Amino acid sequence: MSIMQGILLGLLLVLLSLWLFSRFIAWRAQLASPPEGRFIRVMGHQLHYVEAGQGPAIVLIHGLSGVSRHFTYSLLDELARTHRVIALDRPGSGYSRRNPRSFAGLDVQADVVAAFCQALSLDKPLLVGHSLGGAVALATALRHPQLTRGLALIAPLICMPQSTPKVFAALNISQPWLRRLIANTVAVPLMLLQREKVLKMVFDPEPVPADYAQRGGGTLSLRPSHFLAAAEDLGALASRMPQLQAAYAGLSVPLAILYGRQDRILDPTEQTQTMLECLPQTSLELIDGGHMLPLTQPQQCLAFILRHDQKGTF
Repeated sequence: MSIMQGILLGLLLVLLSLWLFSRFIAWRAQLASPPEGRFIRVMGHQLHYVEAGQGPAIVLIHGLSGVSRHFTYSLLDELARTHRVIALDRPGSGYSRRNPRSFAGLDVQADVVAAFCQALSLDKPLLVGHSLGGAVALATALRHPQLTRGLALIAPLICMPQSTPKVFAALNISQPWLRRLIANTVAVPLMLLQREKVLKMVFDPEPVPADYAQRGGGTLSLRPSHFLAAAEDLGALASRMPQLQAAYAGLSVPLAILYGRQDRILDPTEQTQTMLECLPQTSLELIDGGHMLPLTQPQQCLAFILRHDQKGTF
């Protein structure tokens, strides 16, 4: 065996070891946080969702690298006292599988949300989107205005940030083949090493809930499929956000926005200014808190949603 052949064999053995280790961690993560809800096939995607309650419908859409457990952690059960509430794992996230032939663009995700609502026979649901889920909710309302009675967005992505938040920098991989290679080899080990640091950045300045790993779905991010879906979501933004922003003036449903003043992931001023310039009638509320408000400030989020509902905003 030549030196070059030995090097290649060694490299293959390292990659195989990383692949096996990643699969083992993913298996353990799924044992710790199994599916909570049901599955439905929509537009070639296998979607996982959790549903509770009766009454006017509310659909909860999580953000980048998030899962439906961000809402089932606390908010879903409280809303279900008076509403029919559905928390959706977006395609590729949580326990939802993305159609391998599908694009991760906001327009596609909006069409998936619309088809999902129709499949469940939801009558003009209120769309509640957190972070990237806010952009998905906006795209859904713009592409399917007859579908929803309004939008209640929590720390939403409204415009492209000037730079990718540092916590998501590792997802910024342009080549699809490289995304898959990294997702299936080094991504999971690196996430394990950086986990506490990353979580602190995401939740800062608020503390990470002690039970976030299982109850909040934190362990589910330790899977190659989850890393890959998040990288695809991030990679698709640049080609779709400009069109979304250009269409805001045509939004025909009521809109309310809740932001934490100390948000370290998205700048509240930068994000909301774009929308307020297009739609001055937008309801904007600022509270003390960071980016992960559905987990850290569930009562504030609950009051925000119900307050506008009771006022007839939606």
